[in-house]
Amino acid sequence: MLKMKYELTEEQKELVAIAHQIAEEKIKPLREKYDEEQIFPEEIIKIFGQSDLYRVFIPEEYEGLGMGVFEMALITEEISRVCGGIALAYAGSALGAYPIILFGNEEQKKKYLPKIAAGETIAAFALTEPDAGSDAGAVRTTAVKQGNKYILNGTKQWITNGGYAGIHSVFASTNPSKGIRGMSTFIVEKDFKGFEIGKKENKLGIRASNTSELIFNDCEVPEENLLGKEGIGFRIAMKTFDQSRPGVAAQALGIAQGAFEEALKYAHQRKQFGQIIYSFQAIKFMIANMAMKIEAARGLVYNTAKLIDAGEKETAGYSAMAKTMASDVAMEVTTDAIQVLGGYGYMKEYPVEKMFRDAKITQIYEGTNQIQREVIAAQLSKQVSRLK
Repeated sequence: MLKMKYELTEEQKELVAIAHQIAEEKIKPLREKYDEEQIFPEEIIKIFGQSDLYRVFIPEEYEGLGMGVFEMALITEEISRVCGGIALAYAGSALGAYPIILFGNEEQKKKYLPKIAAGETIAAFALTEPDAGSDAGAVRTTAVKQGNKYILNGTKQWITNGGYAGIHSVFASTNPSKGIRGMSTFIVEKDFKGFEIGKKENKLGIRASNTSELIFNDCEVPEENLLGKEGIGFRIAMKTFDQSRPGVAAQALGIAQGAFEEALKYAHQRKQFGQIIYSFQAIKFMIANMAMKIEAARGLVYNTAKLIDAGEKETAGYSAMAKTMASDVAMEVTTDAIQVLGGYGYMKEYPVEKMFRDAKITQIYEGTNQIQREVIAAQLSKQVSRLK
């Protein structure tokens, strides 16, 4: 509905159609209940797996479809149009898998990626801690080498898919004296000795997504589960974010699209003063602005994803731009959608209040939008020499 026609391949169109069908037929009837009761969508995850959606971002040699960030974003957007929280069971698994895809050795990829591709298990990305949010260098979880194992101790906070993921990309310091240069990354399985799931968070939005603490109490991790080598964990995190931030942007884009559609539909049904409210300039101009901003954000998100898939090296700035713009648009559009619906928009029987709550997190996680502007500014600064 009112979406610019992009030149998608037949395969990409089919993926969008599958995601659309799942969203409309399987997710929409349950989204209110799942949100209200904070139910993790295990049954929906099975459907994602049966529909081969998890295979999209996994390379072909590891039982994936060998597609890219763009296709992952298309699917995330379409699911998020109906429920941003349930969409995270998909996009969050991609985030957890990217460190293995980008930095795993052959044995690690063969062991873990086919399981994610088949939907047998989902993945999680564990970087954030109580004292380490935007400042990744403040990570206090430690990993000490003992024989052929690493012993992990510490606590991770606000981890998407926490409690349900079977595979975790965990960031810990192997040399605290070196700060971010002493950070390393480990693949941690759910049943490893010393690994526990902490409290489940009670959140404003994305309530169908499980967000939990991860606790490492002398957690034993085999040395072969070290990703890359010691000391490159920060690099792994940043390279992963360059790949995954278009996914957050797509989530925000989908939420905005869903809210826009609800507002447009309502404005053509609701009558006041003897006419539909869409006939009032104040309303239709607001909806016109929604449409313009969504399409502008979509162009940036899609093109950023395509640049990444094309192998462009300098994409950090574009990823930050896409995430920031799309999430800011999502917050603005969902706010305006509530305004269009008036008192009804504030009620839980209409989905826009949920979309408003879901949109907020997209401005916060995977780097707050304030941090994203720092990234963008730093990338722009590199261009100064070219302008002289």
